[in-house]
Order: sequence, then structure tokens, then C-alpha cells
Amino acid sequence: MAKKILVISTSLRNNSNSEKLAKSFAEGAKAAGNEVELVTLLGKNIGFCKGCLACQKTGHCIINDDANPITEKMLEAEVIVWATPVYYYEMSGQMKTLIDRANPLFPKDYKFRDVYLLTAGAEDEPDLDEGAVHGLNGWIACYQKARLAGTVCAFGVCDPGDIEGNTKLTEAYEMGKSIV
Repeated sequence: MAKKILVISTSLRNNSNSEKLAKSFAEGAKAAGNEVELVTLLGKNIGFCKGCLACQKTGHCIINDDANPITEKMLEAEVIVWATPVYYYEMSGQMKTLIDRANPLFPKDYKFRDVYLLTAGAEDEPDLDEGAVHGLNGWIACYQKARLAGTVCAFGVCDPGDIEGNTKLTEAYEMGKSIV
């Protein structure tokens, strides 16, 4: 049975390497017959969480911006895929901001079980994504029915398009295709 997959590209750069990973994953997931939606944070207005916890009572954030429709999509997705550039060995600030703004999901009956992380960064080190994985696992730990199902890290890619021809694009495609 087809799964509902939400891929969230958090890069704010046109033609970014992490977005190419996101698109490759999405193509693989579609090829497997899944329902896939790719959302980009490029051009979105997403404010910082104020920590007021009103969302725990109202079921939605009181800040009226682009985070609310994205978190509603997260609630209904069976699989969530985060794609982020790695800055200073960590997820992008905009990804962390959206994670914080997803707090209204905590008391709800969320559908996601599998969470994936796709990362790309300039440093040429295989463990480039450790900080991002650690940070995402902190979020996942709050959702007891969810788990980190897989990661792909493309290291040594800096400028837009550097990832072209990289085997990590195929790895992302195959990971997406494996979701059935």
C-alpha cells in the first residue's frame, strides 16, 4: 500500500546540493508507488518559536506564518524526510526553526513512523552529518512511535551543482525507492 511521504528541503539556496538529494529521494519514493510531496523552505516566512506552549492547548501555533501549513502536512505524513545543508557540522538553522515550530504535533495523533535525513556539506569528512543526526534524534525521541529510518550524507560538495554525478544521489533515490 502506498505511503504518504513528505520531503522537506530546508536549503535557502537555489539549486542546492541538499535539495538535489531531496528530489532524488522523492523520485525513488514515487517510483515505488508512494504519494510524495516535496516542500521547500526557500521563500517561506517562518518565525522562531516563542516557547509560549499555547500550541499544546490550541493544537496550532499562534504565530501565523508559513510554518503552520507545513506542520499540518507533517501531521498527516507517514514518512518525513528532512534535507538540509550542513553548516558548522549541524543542521541548518531554518531546519531547527521548523523543528521547534512543529511543537503542536507533540500531543496529537501524528502518523509518521519513519524519519529520514539527507545532508550535504562542503567538508570532506564522512562523519559530516553527526551533529545533524544527533539534533534530529533529539526531536524524534519526543515522538515515541517514530524512528530514524535512514540517512544519506553527501560530503565534499559546496557550490550549487557540485553533487551532480555523486553516488549519494543514487543512494538517496534507492533509499526512497525502498519505501513500500
